[in-house]
Amino acid sequence: MTTTTLPYQKKMWWLIGVSILLKIILSFFIELGNDEVYYYTYAVQPDWNHFDHPGMVGWMMRVTSLNLHWVSTLSMRLGSFICAALATFTIFKTGTLLKDERSGYIAAWMYSISIYTSIIAGFFVLPDSPQLLFFTLSIYWMVKFTMQPTQFATRDWLFLGLFIGLATLSKVHGLYLWIGFGAYLLFHQAKTLQKRDLYLAIMVTVICVFPILYWNIQNNFITYTFHSNRVMHTGILLDSFIQQIVGEMVYQNPLVYLSVFIALFNFKKLKLALSKALPLLLWLSFPLLITFWGLSLFNPTLPHWTGPAYISLFLISGVFWSTYLQQKNSFNILPGILKYATGLFVALILGVLLFIYVIPQQIGSAKNENLGEYNPINDLTGWESFTKSFATIVQKDRSNGTMPANSPIVIHKWFPGGHILFYTAKPLKMSVIAVGQLQDLHKFAWLNKGNQGLQLGDNAYYIVPSNLPVDPHFLYDEYFEQIAAPDTIPIITKGVVLRNFYVYKLKNCKKVPPPILP
Repeated sequence: MTTTTLPYQKKMWWLIGVSILLKIILSFFIELGNDEVYYYTYAVQPDWNHFDHPGMVGWMMRVTSLNLHWVSTLSMRLGSFICAALATFTIFKTGTLLKDERSGYIAAWMYSISIYTSIIAGFFVLPDSPQLLFFTLSIYWMVKFTMQPTQFATRDWLFLGLFIGLATLSKVHGLYLWIGFGAYLLFHQAKTLQKRDLYLAIMVTVICVFPILYWNIQNNFITYTFHSNRVMHTGILLDSFIQQIVGEMVYQNPLVYLSVFIALFNFKKLKLALSKALPLLLWLSFPLLITFWGLSLFNPTLPHWTGPAYISLFLISGVFWSTYLQQKNSFNILPGILKYATGLFVALILGVLLFIYVIPQQIGSAKNENLGEYNPINDLTGWESFTKSFATIVQKDRSNGTMPANSPIVIHKWFPGGHILFYTAKPLKMSVIAVGQLQDLHKFAWLNKGNQGLQLGDNAYYIVPSNLPVDPHFLYDEYFEQIAAPDTIPIITKGVVLRNFYVYKLKNCKKVPPPILP
């Protein structure tokens, strides 16, 4: 029995369908995280580019929320689910093009049980979510060029340029696609550098990313100033490098990570199975990996920054494991290591749900002044409960005349500013005013332009979660006559106090804060 007789495409639809269904169910139990509610601001005020990233994730949320007429946890994440599903199918088709359907299915399965591709970018809504779809589409077109060069027409070059451009409009990492493909052409297909169609593709990408440049010209290249300030060059940081490598292993799923490197260690077999496309796939991975591994030696980095580099490694692994099973005359759909990796992935998801709802623990700080700090439960729960209690306080204040009905909520930082905007201010129809420094507020500085701002004599609320402790007197004494003692709202699950929320009333604005942006 050959691998081509197995109905892999039908299995793919089951894999995608079950994955989407489970994500929809999970979205009702897990609140939006810090980054997700922050990127909601991109949908509230769409733009060609923003302080941190280009605008694609905001446009995507605009579409899935029906232009913000349906705003919910599900509608915010729906684009992420759809992009992950399409990317999974694209990987399947790419693996099929490289060798056979079993290769594509194995690579797609790895994509579906990688924590980064399936959860971080495939469940949570982040710039990575649309980026990975366009990344996988770009790789498919590059593989098509390598495997079927005579069938690669002008329109294929234009599609390639478009998808790389859209990947870059999601996150500037997308430009690594041209770096990897360019290096492949230079060292392995130099004659292609003479083709007009290549430069047409590059021009399509340039047109796509021009809005990023245009926005930065208007805003004094603030995006690049921000990211360059994150590169500190403080000397060799071995701990940072180790954290990056270990973090990548965890983010990719440790057993998926191991299966990738088993494939790479069998390089001779890979050269036989992937004689045409292996150099391309390696060029699409290692420049990105080496860049951030090098950066991590001198600066703190985040493991998901290298996430897209593993897509081509999944494809390499899919071909390797399909070849391995074929040589063993095995009828197994997946190698044993990926079956165990799937078990680990499922156990992780169930463990998170148990930890949040069944056996919650205060594993963060137990001190009152920063109760719950470093407890990951607090990143994903508590805001809906808080808003119900806060609404009662606001209604009471309005009834007894303590606070005017139009009193805004003041924030000084993008987190928890994003949660306050999405979970509290939006449903209670309250305005959010940012008062602080640009490096702390990010996109909220631009949102301020749509608000009236604080006026002399105004009152305002200020909300402090105990896991993000800050002294409002230090921040706002110069702007208000009085800061009243706070109301305390505890968040309790199964008898465990996970954190407190402190609601301060800022009375009688005596000095109008200066504008954050000129």
